[in-house]
Amino acid sequence: MLFFDRRTGPDLGADAPDYPGRPVPDWYRDAKFGVFVHWGLYSVAGWALPRVPGQDVPVELEYSHHQYAEWYANTLRVPGSPTRDFHESAFGVGTSYEDLADLWDAGSYDPGAWMRLFAECGARYVVPTAKHHDGFCLWDTATTRFSSVHRGPRRDVVAELAGAARSAGLRFGLYYSGALDWHVSDFPPIRSLTDLFTYRRNDPAFARYCYEQVAELVERHRPDVLWNDIDWPDSAKARGPHSLAALFERYYETVPDGVVNDRWGVPHLGFRTREYRTESAAPAWAWEATRGLGASFGYNRAEDDSHLIGAAELVHLLVDTVAKNGNLLLNISPRGDGSLPDAQVERLRHLGGWLAAHPDAVYGTRPWRRHAEPSGAPLRYTVQPDGTLNVITLDPAHGGFRLPSDLLGRTGARWGGDPAEVGPDGSVTVPAGLRHLPAAVLTLPPA
Repeated sequence: MLFFDRRTGPDLGADAPDYPGRPVPDWYRDAKFGVFVHWGLYSVAGWALPRVPGQDVPVELEYSHHQYAEWYANTLRVPGSPTRDFHESAFGVGTSYEDLADLWDAGSYDPGAWMRLFAECGARYVVPTAKHHDGFCLWDTATTRFSSVHRGPRRDVVAELAGAARSAGLRFGLYYSGALDWHVSDFPPIRSLTDLFTYRRNDPAFARYCYEQVAELVERHRPDVLWNDIDWPDSAKARGPHSLAALFERYYETVPDGVVNDRWGVPHLGFRTREYRTESAAPAWAWEATRGLGASFGYNRAEDDSHLIGAAELVHLLVDTVAKNGNLLLNISPRGDGSLPDAQVERLRHLGGWLAAHPDAVYGTRPWRRHAEPSGAPLRYTVQPDGTLNVITLDPAHGGFRLPSDLLGRTGARWGGDPAEVGPDGSVTVPAGLRHLPAAVLTLPPA
């Protein structure tokens, strides 16, 4: 998987803008958990060849057999792809991807219910897609009629989601595809990682198009997060009135505590992104782990419960990410009609139940001197604002664990409101009533 924070270019020499350093805002570092929402035209078909957990796909088939359903428009154009076979069977030979906009019935879409669910499940921010690589815009844009206002739902989806999110007390971000827009491009289908960065427009007209779209989103909705994907047109990376640097300046003036990610292709970022992967330890920088509840971000009707992350594994993913100085941006995949898959909602509610019982172990915390034990013991550490140390066991069913030597001698250990049993050698007994949990939290007062 790509490390986008390591991809910048081209070398602009004297024309390169100066990007002022900006700290990642405290609200983002404190939030720890957000919900990604991939809902778009691709959700009408809602199909990708499901990836068998643990099975690698040969590199030459990675794009023709793409696991991401939101890549449907590209995979459909690959001759002999399973997606083309599905599409012609489901919609008929000759039906184009863009024809799906006239089949999009969003009758079960309820933005208020979505946002209330996310807030109830412990999310502090939400990042829906405004435009994905297919170029279909989910807001009332002046730049194109290929949008949810003129086709499909006939609604300004972004405006509705922004209002619903803030009514639910959530910070609101937006995903935007800055490098790829297949609706206004004329390239062969992407079939390799090389194609991903080669088959994209870098001309000034397209750069101005992207600038105007994001400027609309910034002015109308003041997104707390600008989550760009893949890159940005190279012709807009030098100085200029419609440059990326000018766009950042406009954004920060409009949203002073806003934050951007690392996928712009320039030496400026807020937080780093890791897609379906993690950091090996706690880095100094803020970062975000992102993944779907299954193997796709967009809804994939071919996935079943066996393709979803396990409930306990999901709690462990959040705890491990937070212990490593990261946030978790967990994706949910609405169907084309706007309904949410029951199995995905169940996973979210399970995570939310654990978070509601252990908020101080996650929200507002910072990393300790190490995130885990070198021995591989299933322990993770986070530090509360007052210095209280959270020792989180990922295996409470085992019944106990041993504190490391540098924590011996601390008194006042507790399981929530109850005193904890800690032996002179650091042995800790997990109460029987906590052993059914995916993770249990022992707190130690500040040293």
